[in-house]
Amino acid sequence: MKRIRIQQPGGYDALRIEACADPQPGPGQVRVAVEACGVNYADGIIRMGLYASAKQLHGYPITPGFEVAGRIDALGEGVKSWQVGQRVIGLCLFNGYSSSLCLDAEQVFALPEHLSMAEGASLPTVFLTAWFMVHQQLHPHAGERWLVHSAAGGVGSALVQIGRLAGCEVTGVVGSTHKVEHCSRMGAEHVIDKSRDDLWAAAKRVAPDGYHAVFDANGVATLRQSYAHLAPTGRLVIYGFHSMLPHDGRLNWLRLAWHWLRTPRFNPLDMTQSNRSVLAANLSFLQSEAPRLREGMQWLVQRFQSGELRPLPVETFPLERAADAQRRIESGQSIGKLVLVP
Repeated sequence: MKRIRIQQPGGYDALRIEACADPQPGPGQVRVAVEACGVNYADGIIRMGLYASAKQLHGYPITPGFEVAGRIDALGEGVKSWQVGQRVIGLCLFNGYSSSLCLDAEQVFALPEHLSMAEGASLPTVFLTAWFMVHQQLHPHAGERWLVHSAAGGVGSALVQIGRLAGCEVTGVVGSTHKVEHCSRMGAEHVIDKSRDDLWAAAKRVAPDGYHAVFDANGVATLRQSYAHLAPTGRLVIYGFHSMLPHDGRLNWLRLAWHWLRTPRFNPLDMTQSNRSVLAANLSFLQSEAPRLREGMQWLVQRFQSGELRPLPVETFPLERAADAQRRIESGQSIGKLVLVP
């Protein structure tokens, strides 16, 4: 088998491909011959050495990757629910950048028949993150007004679609004009193009009374104003800090420290008076909630099977070009998802 390995945190050259023996499934496991593995912004943070769960739950050396799609090619002892040859989606905690992977039988899900392998590998992380924030933390109501930052990215696109299903009025924010059409196709009723419009003036025009939910993965660049534009009972949902991180793969520790110092610390006294609140999510620290995540994956797979949810546009790279894929996602110019093909 082939896999990408990071011996120590660093730049793009820290992503090294290596060959090793094929893994053997243990009791209750299946082995997946991987045909596609998803690329997420978090993978680059793992490469930089800044992803907390990579350090606390795994350590280095490490193989990044949270999601795969492929065919089962071996069964461990006691596995009755799967058969060799079945097409599956696999949800993993690291190790996804591989051509072969062993997973517990409960970590794999049937790939909807009309989805390609690349589309299947692009599904779990971003849609499960969106599902968890929306249906386990937010509990949406039809007619709510939402503002979704980075609405043409993976999680952003998933949030727009899930918000549409929940009957919410979704406003998507994108950073480039070429992303506007995609955001509208995902179901956004309004799209704010930051490269042409004043973000907060446009947001105010769309929702003069504020938003019931704002989803923000930007960090210091927008958090303060995101909170300020909440309606009473509004919730700010945080799932990343993109604007604090480099776009060229090289860390600037002074810049990072400066952004950290400028990050808002929300006042609970204000929250009790304004009836606004702050929520946050990171799936990699939710392994103790595996049954809930499995419920979420089943919910998602059913809706992809029915066509209520649509796969995102996918840009593919060979596994050997993992560095190019991470460079691309960190550029901020990609739409939808990136996938590696072993």
